[in-house]
Amino acid sequence: MGIKEDTFFEGSPHIGDLILNVLLGFTVICLPLTVGAIVRALWLRYKITNRRISVTSGWQGRDRTDIIYSEIVKAVKMPRGLGFWGDIVLTLRDGTRLEMRSVPKFREVYDYINENVVAKTGKSVAPTLN
Repeated sequence: MGIKEDTFFEGSPHIGDLILNVLLGFTVICLPLTVGAIVRALWLRYKITNRRISVTSGWQGRDRTDIIYSEIVKAVKMPRGLGFWGDIVLTLRDGTRLEMRSVPKFREVYDYINENVVAKTGKSVAPTLN
């Protein structure tokens, strides 16, 4: 019998990302951003638990990526939309990166990820200043 998996966050990208990009879509130059926001709103889903981070994406949500906390070596957060949502980039032990775009409550999600990485590895994922 394993450890119970408790969900901290489960959902789609912040609705403000979609609204802002649809408004920007009225200018022809921003149409690619609008299409990207619509695709994210339709098929991108995040699930963050005490055991893993799951990202479902791709055409019609057919791709799924699962990351365990012990694989994460660095995380960076970037506010978007006046700080109402943000992006989180996770760097894994093998050097690959997982970008989580337009995450609602991204500060709380980032802190939760950092707490779980510290619990599993004893090291913080916050970038260090040299």
